[in-house]
Amino acid sequence: MKYVDEFRDGELAKGLAAAIRAEADPARRYAFMEFCGGHTHAISRYGVTDLLPANVRMIHGPGCPVCVLPIGRIDLAIRLALDRGVTVATYGDCLRVPASEGLSMLKAKARGADIRMVYSAADALALAQREPAREVVFFAIGFETTTPPTALVLRQARELDLKNFSVLCNHVLTPSAIQTILESPEVRQLGSVPLDGFVGPAHVSTVIGSRPYEFFAEEYRKPVVIAGFEPLDVMQAIRMLVRQVNEGRAQVENEFTRAVSRDGNLKAQALVSEVFELRRAFEWRGLGSVPYSALRIRAPFAAWDAEAKYGLDYRPVPDHKGCECGAILRGVKRPTDCRLFGTVCTPENPMGSCMVSSEGACAAHYNYGRFRDHAPT
Repeated sequence: MKYVDEFRDGELAKGLAAAIRAEADPARRYAFMEFCGGHTHAISRYGVTDLLPANVRMIHGPGCPVCVLPIGRIDLAIRLALDRGVTVATYGDCLRVPASEGLSMLKAKARGADIRMVYSAADALALAQREPAREVVFFAIGFETTTPPTALVLRQARELDLKNFSVLCNHVLTPSAIQTILESPEVRQLGSVPLDGFVGPAHVSTVIGSRPYEFFAEEYRKPVVIAGFEPLDVMQAIRMLVRQVNEGRAQVENEFTRAVSRDGNLKAQALVSEVFELRRAFEWRGLGSVPYSALRIRAPFAAWDAEAKYGLDYRPVPDHKGCECGAILRGVKRPTDCRLFGTVCTPENPMGSCMVSSEGACAAHYNYGRFRDHAPT
């Protein structure tokens, strides 16, 4: 197949659904985690779960970068803008994530903070160049997909000796999160579910390749199938996972061959290694403190590291007591298990981060599945 509409063909989807039903053993149950929020969105939007047999369950994972961002990191940006008079630039979804004291970046902006939405890291750098008297901090988030653009602007800022620009780095790593889900005692205490395999992320894998997932197949005996974001991509990946489980195999397979290679984008990887290094630990919403799961800015770029420049001290903040985002990110609960879902918590009035981003499980489920799974109140 070559064109997008071919990957959304209803007749082909019916054929794939029939093949999955034929191959799924009725005597057993299958539980697969789609790690990436883009896959969660596709599954909800196209009704993929409606086409699967009852014994094949898809579990939402922590693959939405906005969703896993803890409240304390949002608080750092808000305090910079409100207390230090810094201009904070970030992606649109970050603006609405609930933070401490009933605030969000958007609400802090309404109080007078200079917080601006940008479409890219390059936009934030351009803002600092246009307004040299203004201190600009780029609030950088995302998995391996968005890390290279941040690395690039840091290198450009150093080359330009741009003193009024810095980055508050919140970039996190996919393999570390998968490993934590599989083995962390702390996560098991919080609550986790048995998994038979993973639908591997698409965009992330274009950067890091398929090689990093081989550890999970070999060490934990969990198959991983990297899939594109179209509905037929996801369904084919599910079929491949069912087949591996049936055959007792645990391998990394690449459904998304049109974009992902085993080694990934070596140039992007080299750029990231030049600018960033591993943090010892980083807090994830729903997973707690995860060792070596995030990046920090290397010493040669310290002048453009907002945490060092402004002496920021991170403090963990508990989530809203009624919000089930943490459990949803671990796959323990579904969005409709949260008593706030669709009533107090909606995309227009999010109480938790999972309802903010279009990649969030709650937002995707609300927009595409709420009226099927959640009775109106």
